[in-house]
Amino acid sequence: MRKTYRRAFRKTGNDALKGMDLSVPEGCAFGLIGPNGAGKTTFIKSILGIVQPTGGTVQVLGGSPEDPRIRARIGYLPERLHLPGTWTPTAFLSTVARLKGLKADAPGNLRLLERVGLADAVGRKIGGYSKGMRQRLGLAAALVGSPSLLVLDEPTDGIDPMGRLEVRRILLEEVKRGTTLFLNSHLLAETERICDRVAILADGRVVREGRLEELARGGARWAVRFAPGVDAAALAAAGFSRGGAEGQYHVEAEDPAALNTALDRARSAGALLVELRRDGTDLESVLLGTVAPAGAVGVAA
Repeated sequence: MRKTYRRAFRKTGNDALKGMDLSVPEGCAFGLIGPNGAGKTTFIKSILGIVQPTGGTVQVLGGSPEDPRIRARIGYLPERLHLPGTWTPTAFLSTVARLKGLKADAPGNLRLLERVGLADAVGRKIGGYSKGMRQRLGLAAALVGSPSLLVLDEPTDGIDPMGRLEVRRILLEEVKRGTTLFLNSHLLAETERICDRVAILADGRVVREGRLEELARGGARWAVRFAPGVDAAALAAAGFSRGGAEGQYHVEAEDPAALNTALDRARSAGALLVELRRDGTDLESVLLGTVAPAGAVGVAA
C-alpha cells in the first residue's frame, strides 16, 4: 500500500507510505513501532477508512474499512482524544453505541466504566476529568460492543503507573477473549509487555516484522547465573562461557532439550543454578539497531 499527500502548486507530494505490506494475524496482540514521521498514524487512518491509499488495497476483518458493518466491529482510541466536556460519561458511551448501531445498554455502560476505573466518576461531567481519566473513558468507548479489532494509539498516555497496569490487564483480557489488538505506542516497555508480534516502520516501509521473542532474542543464546563457588573450568568444559559479572555465564542451546542437557552437565559439576533467561535485547535496542543504520545512508525518519 502507498499513500502520497499531494502538495498545492507542487508537482511532487509527500510519500507517507511507500509500498507498505503488512498482515496482522487474527487474535494476536500486534504492536507497531517506529520513529516520528515513519507513517504510523497514516497507516492507522488507512485501516480505519479515514485515509484512502494512493495505491494498493486495505482489508480489515475480511472486508473494506469503509463498510459500516466492518467499522461497527472495530474499537478505536485515537492519540488526540477530544471529548464533549458538558456530557456525562454514560451519555458519551450511549452515543458511541448508537453510532455503531447497537441497542441501548445502560447497565453495560456502567460495567465498562467500572472496568476502566471510573466507577466513582460516573456522575461527573467529562470537562472535569483529568487527562488520565479521559484516556480511561476513551478506552471504555473503544470497548463498546465487544469489538473484534481494537486499534489503540498511545492508550496509556497520561495514565499513572498503576493505571497502566490496569489498562494492560484489560487489554490482555481482550486478547484472551479473541480480540485482535493493534497497538501504536512510544512506550516500548508497554508494547513489550502486551504484544506478541511487532512491526517496525521506518520511512513509510515495514523494515522488520515478527514475533517479539524472535526479534529481541540473541539467537539461541541464554544467560545463566550460578551460585558462588562454581568451578569455571568445569563449566567451560560443559559449554558455558564467562559473562561480565561474577557467577554469570552464557550458553548456546537451540531448543529446550539442548538447554537442559547443558544445565545437567553444569549441575553434575556442582553448579547451583540461580537465574536463567534468554540472552536477548529489549525492544528499544531492537528499534535503534534496525532504524539507526538507515540514517547512515540519508533515509529520512
